[in-house]
Amino acid sequence: MTTSYISAQIIKKMLAKAMTPLGARVLMLGLAFKENCPDVRNTKVVDIVAELASYGAKVDVYDPWVDASEAKHEYGLDLVSEPEAGAYDVVVIAVAHKEFKALGAKGIRAFGKSNSILYDIKYVLPAEAVDGRL
Repeated sequence: MTTSYISAQIIKKMLAKAMTPLGARVLMLGLAFKENCPDVRNTKVVDIVAELASYGAKVDVYDPWVDASEAKHEYGLDLVSEPEAGAYDVVVIAVAHKEFKALGAKGIRAFGKSNSILYDIKYVLPAEAVDGRL
């Protein structure tokens, strides 16, 4: 799957719910190349972040495994130290870290607004718990 395809699927989910990407707040859960690892080399998450930002979305990236200074140095991304509860229009599970699995659907949805979209790229949650996945 290309990052453009993934981004388009997320945008389509937003449009189906009459959400505009322009100014939408998106939370990207994970930046690392693979789960439970701090390595950001070759991560494709940055491409999804850039693609969503190109639609006018404001994307926050949270990854408890990644060093914030490395993310800034390598990709110019400012990681959030803690996602804001109830603040996001879209929450994307981009890396299957154990911390995200432990949160479960309820914990992850708590980051979103009441009508938010939960998109699971990595099949962390069961299909019935998310609004979309690959």
